[in-house]
Amino acid sequence: MADKLSDEELNTLRTSQGWRLQAGDTAHDGTLEQVAKIAHERRARGDHPGLIRQIETSIELEMLQLEQLWLAMGLPML
Repeated sequence: MADKLSDEELNTLRTSQGWRLQAGDTAHDGTLEQVAKIAHERRARGDHPGLIRQIETSIELEMLQLEQLWLAMGLPML
């Protein structure tokens, strides 16, 4: 089971490197904010947002956590 991060911890990690978005056969690496934006774009197109992992520790964001991160980033909820 993946570690659950608090909303405060997620906001602190927004600019940290070492995150990967896995979406089907495609992977995107970068900061948490960068991969969260790509996940948001995917969801806006009607695609599954994918799975975000911290590369070093494999922390996974559940959909509810991902939506909270989008809200904190000022991205619209779909």
